[in-house]
Amino acid sequence: MTEKQSPGQHKSNEHGPARAEPIPDVPTQAMLEAHLAPYAAHSAGSRGRKHAEPPPSARTEFQRDRDRIVHSTAFRRLEYKTQVFVNHEGDLFRTRLTHSLEVAQIARSVARNLRVNEDLVEAISLAHDLGHTPFGHAGQDALNECMREHGGFEHNLQSLAVVDELEEHYGGFNGLNLCFETREGILKHCSRENARKLGELGERFLTGKRPSLEAQIANIADEIAYNNHDVDDGLRSGLLTIEQLASVELWKTHYDEARRAHPQLDGRRLVNETVRRIINTLIVDLIETTRHNLAKHAPDSLDAVREAPPLVAHSDAIAAQAVELKRFLLKNLYRHYRVMRMTNKAQRVVKGLFDAFTEDPRLLPPAYLAEDEAAQPRLISHYIAGMTDRYALKEYQRLFVINDN
Repeated sequence: MTEKQSPGQHKSNEHGPARAEPIPDVPTQAMLEAHLAPYAAHSAGSRGRKHAEPPPSARTEFQRDRDRIVHSTAFRRLEYKTQVFVNHEGDLFRTRLTHSLEVAQIARSVARNLRVNEDLVEAISLAHDLGHTPFGHAGQDALNECMREHGGFEHNLQSLAVVDELEEHYGGFNGLNLCFETREGILKHCSRENARKLGELGERFLTGKRPSLEAQIANIADEIAYNNHDVDDGLRSGLLTIEQLASVELWKTHYDEARRAHPQLDGRRLVNETVRRIINTLIVDLIETTRHNLAKHAPDSLDAVREAPPLVAHSDAIAAQAVELKRFLLKNLYRHYRVMRMTNKAQRVVKGLFDAFTEDPRLLPPAYLAEDEAAQPRLISHYIAGMTDRYALKEYQRLFVINDN
């Protein structure tokens, strides 16, 4: 056996020496995206960045965005931010980080099948929750209430603030200086009032236009991921039972299929097999229905996608089943008394922190002290929103427990 040869090294065989394999040139962005459909987002057609930068070498603009998100401080913090269950309740429950990875995996599968930009859809998926508060939606609701007189708080806008201003990695600008298309995808919802303040980025919320297919895919991949992993976590925690889920058509159909296919299975493996089948059905249906919509409306560019009705969608039958599952989770998991107890505690922590810092801003780290008093509440919200669950609990103890340092 011959030693492994390095790139460009001469190979030989029994017929004599062979020619050296040429070392391929560094691919251009156009080459890296040559497989994409005309309706996909292409790096060459990007509306650009707030701050001009030289084009990246050996990767596309959207790959650069993805890489910047993965290396950001806010992305690392997602490891200790709640999805449904607070971090200390168990090591196997989903966090914002694992949720974001699951969203990216689903979204990339769909994007590849539709020949749209996997790098962009991954960047949007990984960044969509960067602005989430500690303690999940309970923390967001509490912080929004605290900020009611100061413009409110919305995690999509906070995610945008993180990538536009709050990250501190680069010498030439604040934030991550992401492409317009990535920032557009992060902004899933926006009020008309806030849309007017955002200029070009908020225009579609005023005109009724659509974002890119990549943004539409990430949006629905988010729903597929959290609905199914919340079922999994709910069963793991004991707050949901298989008997309860039997009333949900999407669950029952795939649970019965899994039992017929694997009659020897029970417990966790049967649950995992069921969830796997549900996710596969949702993804395949999404791809097939979106292909039908693309054929019907025939967009030939990203601009045509923006003018078309929503193109990324489930079939009516599967959409109805997904809505039924979502309603089941709202009633039986998110409003379960044990979840509500933790929700109540989380809201008390967030409100307590906000009130303490508002009453005496000198309790804040110096970086969050505002020169202008009117700007102070927003800086406080930035500080609290950036906390992990355990950091928020520790900060609360520091402020309110007499024997804590």
